[in-house]
Amino acid sequence: MTDASTPSNRWAWPLLIGVLALAGILLAVADIALGPRWPSPMASAAYPPEVMASPGTPKQEAFRFDRSRFGDRLIFETPIAGFGPLNPYRALQAFLSNGAGLVLLALAALVLFPTRARSAVERLEASRGAEVAIGAGLVLVLLTLALITLLRFTLVFLPVVPVVLGAALIAALFGIACIALAIGRLMRRRLHLPPVHPLIAALAGALVVFDLAVIPYAGVFALAVVAIAGIGLAVVTRFGSAGGWTFGDLNW
Repeated sequence: MTDASTPSNRWAWPLLIGVLALAGILLAVADIALGPRWPSPMASAAYPPEVMASPGTPKQEAFRFDRSRFGDRLIFETPIAGFGPLNPYRALQAFLSNGAGLVLLALAALVLFPTRARSAVERLEASRGAEVAIGAGLVLVLLTLALITLLRFTLVFLPVVPVVLGAALIAALFGIACIALAIGRLMRRRLHLPPVHPLIAALAGALVVFDLAVIPYAGVFALAVVAIAGIGLAVVTRFGSAGGWTFGDLNW
């Protein structure tokens, strides 16, 4: 058996993170080339308008921070029908902004609430934990949409809508952070990687989530499933509470 200190195992995690980062950039290139058409989520929502600008019609905002226009020199035409120009430079910019934002939020949640994150991940890794999280998240999303719809017909409770959306966003971010850590732990077991700091494993898991989100056309559905599971995990575990969530709390 190979020892964990051998060079092959020492570089296993950096190599895995590098491969995941490269895959994210390549998927971002394809996502940008598809253009702002639904359901390509990152091309229409996460990338700024200047990223999607055609090569011949640049907008003024595109050069606000890049007056050298270096990005225009890295645009390549593609012979594939339905794909626009390939722009690796803009894809790298999007990866370093959106991908880094996702990673930092996930790591921040784990650093601030390590005990609660561990409890939530243990619940997720338990038998049928993923199914319970997705089911609970779907129910919560439907209830949230119904609540927002009702609140919109009132004038008194209309300011409550941003509070409801903010709570759902916080729950989703906490749940996604825990899911990222669970994915990193799963990859360590399945790929027989050496033990590593939990934040490194969470970094790899967060990159997997980002890669799923930038898959052309399917990314919006993959990201929706992860976000729904994150909301469900946060609610089922009461944000990682040791006691968990149960109807028994209604009996006293």
